[in-house]
Amino acid sequence: MMAQYLALKQQAGDCLLFYRMGDFFELFFDDAKIAAQVLDIALTSRGEHGGAPIPMCGVPVHSAEGYLARLIKAGCRVAIAEQVETPEEAKKRGGSKALVARDIVRFVTAGTLTEEALLEPRRANVLAAVCEVRGAIGIAACDISTGRMELEECAPDEMGAALARLGASEVVAPESWENAPIDCVPRPNRSFGSDEGETRLKAVHGVSTLDGFGQFSRAMLAAAGGLVAYLDHVGRGALPLILPPVAREAGTHMAMDEATRSSLEILVSSGGTRRGSLVEAIDRCVTGAGARLLAEDLSAPLTDTRAINRRLELVSWLHDDPLLRGDIRGILRSLPDVGRALGRVVAGRGSPRDLGQLRDGLSEARRLHDVLRARSDRPGPLDEMLPSLSGHGALCDLYARALVPAPPTERSQGGYIAEGYDAALDELRRVSGNARRAIAALEAKYRDNTGVAALKIRHNGVLGYFIEVPARHADRLMAPESGFTHRQTMAGAVRFNALALHEEASRIAESGGHALAAEEAHFEDLVGHAVRAREAIAATAAALARIDVAAGQAERAAEGGWALPRVVDEPCLEITGGRHPVVEAALAAKGERFVANDCCLHPQDRLWLVGGPNMGGKSTFLRQNALIVLLAQAGGFVPAQAATIGLVDRLFSRVGASDNLARGRSTFMVEMVETAAILSQATERSFVILDEVGRGTSTYDGLSLAWAVAEAIHSINRCRCLFATHYHELSRLAEACDSLSLHHVRAREWKGDLVLLHELAEGPADKSYGLAVARLAGVPAPVIKRAKSVLEKLEKGRAATGGLAAGLDDLPLFAAAIEAAEEKVDALRERLNGLDIDSLSPREALDLLYQLKAQANG
Repeated sequence: MMAQYLALKQQAGDCLLFYRMGDFFELFFDDAKIAAQVLDIALTSRGEHGGAPIPMCGVPVHSAEGYLARLIKAGCRVAIAEQVETPEEAKKRGGSKALVARDIVRFVTAGTLTEEALLEPRRANVLAAVCEVRGAIGIAACDISTGRMELEECAPDEMGAALARLGASEVVAPESWENAPIDCVPRPNRSFGSDEGETRLKAVHGVSTLDGFGQFSRAMLAAAGGLVAYLDHVGRGALPLILPPVAREAGTHMAMDEATRSSLEILVSSGGTRRGSLVEAIDRCVTGAGARLLAEDLSAPLTDTRAINRRLELVSWLHDDPLLRGDIRGILRSLPDVGRALGRVVAGRGSPRDLGQLRDGLSEARRLHDVLRARSDRPGPLDEMLPSLSGHGALCDLYARALVPAPPTERSQGGYIAEGYDAALDELRRVSGNARRAIAALEAKYRDNTGVAALKIRHNGVLGYFIEVPARHADRLMAPESGFTHRQTMAGAVRFNALALHEEASRIAESGGHALAAEEAHFEDLVGHAVRAREAIAATAAALARIDVAAGQAERAAEGGWALPRVVDEPCLEITGGRHPVVEAALAAKGERFVANDCCLHPQDRLWLVGGPNMGGKSTFLRQNALIVLLAQAGGFVPAQAATIGLVDRLFSRVGASDNLARGRSTFMVEMVETAAILSQATERSFVILDEVGRGTSTYDGLSLAWAVAEAIHSINRCRCLFATHYHELSRLAEACDSLSLHHVRAREWKGDLVLLHELAEGPADKSYGLAVARLAGVPAPVIKRAKSVLEKLEKGRAATGGLAAGLDDLPLFAAAIEAAEEKVDALRERLNGLDIDSLSPREALDLLYQLKAQANG
């Protein structure tokens, strides 16, 4: 057995091997040690290998899914080795001592899950493949639980943002690629050939050309090849549901890097959970598919005004009709997850319950179709979706006739094909049922004949049907003329057989076996109908999800008094009474009111410097405006009284950074890396929020960096930007930067206490209120008093010397400063290039060095 295990373990590679032994999956050696620690189960040992005991642990087959979920969540990958023949077949093949053959039937990995118990209902599970072809990055992404597949191409420096948008559970890449993403699964390079990718896609979809699906670059096809090859590997030749690929065009979605997504807490809060995130505050979807689509919308806001306005049109229509919205949400609430049920069925992991979910879901989709079709004022986007909600009448009728009302999750015991669907099956069930009634009659007869009232006919998997009596009555059935045959003696009972019982048991086994085989044949036929209609069913699931998202967005808008945004192509941002959706919800839960603020950016006033005390609401103000832009371009209402959003191509948020110890970066280093990305990538159509640039280093360094960054944003990037800072000296930028204005969050000191008003006002902050905030935070009074005396001395020194701001009035603007520096460098370069170094004497060389130094110092 160990030889068989070790051979399979070699195939499993770095995966934990679940080795099927009877009713358990066993793990051995290091696999057992890892699993025992992760699952918190007992680690035992058996036999020896190499002179040492073999560590082992096991999990029951019937509850394996729960253990698999914990292992996958812990970052493990698992190979499932099942018995591929019965013990009887093994005996025929190799005699009584033959080992039952086993083989790896499937690899279970984070990105290839389809089981309902292993997936989060409201979160997509994406597998991505990425590779480089001639300087272009190809990315293929697929959620195999629903089959949706997207291909895209991007520049190498945009790969991180693209993968951050996808949020893939697992990423595969060529094994020899130096620039492969961290923690990716390496795969053979040959899998990522564009020709092989094209061939694989054609084979999957049974077409001779991919032209009908769209135009795909070589990089896209190469990534698709790697993804399909990996799915073929983990499924051991059985591919899951893969719908025709869709090409994602570059520039059709707002770009956001990983730091921005983390800062804005779009799908996950800073605590690493959904609670406290934007999606939790927005999500009012009543189906898992709708919640997954909403998360995708928020992860990839649109950059096409027409597409955005089409989404808004549907949301607005549902917002204005609460009764219709309630009816629609009532229908949707009863829907099963059609897309994921289809995924399991096509992948060969479906159950009768999944077929029942397809039946019920498609029937409800038709009912929703009829409700919506009756409306004459339908918006255009809804008209386009209506055909997808119908057209499954024949399939629904077939499943309604073939399946019982509530099919089971297991098909091994049968009982899921409805009575009346197959007359032959009904007859087999009748025979089996009559035989069971005959056994009950036999039990009564045997009691009368023997006079043993405690006699019972029982059944188990080893003996089948047998007669059992208490041991004290066994002698009556042991007599030769009794007609009973002794089978087994227990501690307090004795078991017998009889000819009539054997005949009835044979009838039950035969008819029951035939009935199970008939139901299995019907199941495969019903699955075939779903597989053939998979694309149409998937389209229905997609339409239901989109309607759920629109209805949920409308519900959230009505619930919070949100406004329909106006999305335009001009570079502006006009928000009246804007609010932070997550903070507002948290305050409302405590019975408190959120203070709304306006924001108005346009080409003549595109950079706001925002000052004021900590805890005054600067960061909240910055984030809420970024989230309002994101929500509008995702196609939903926004938390404001009114909003006009100039289309944003890239959104950047540098609000709060932390150490990245894994990459050896301090907080300040992380901040500078993120700031560098903004300065190199932001365009005039971008929106940037920056909070406290330069705070992680010395005061002079921090001020100089903040000054230079603000100038660069204003004069070079020329994008819309909200820049929060504590450096009062930056207010002098307003004198030289014509598109920069000063603002502050209001606060007042009243009888020695600080009152934070959370209101934004024009003009610079009068002071930072740092000591007052420290007092609020509970810093001891003696420390506050000492800090106050130090502050007074520092301020006197600043007044006498000009302090930090001394000399800043004489600084040239950003561009002029760069040009002056370049001119100075060029003059030195020209003089150096004109020197004949070999002809200089030592004295002349020394004099020349002094001259060059003096020239460099100006």
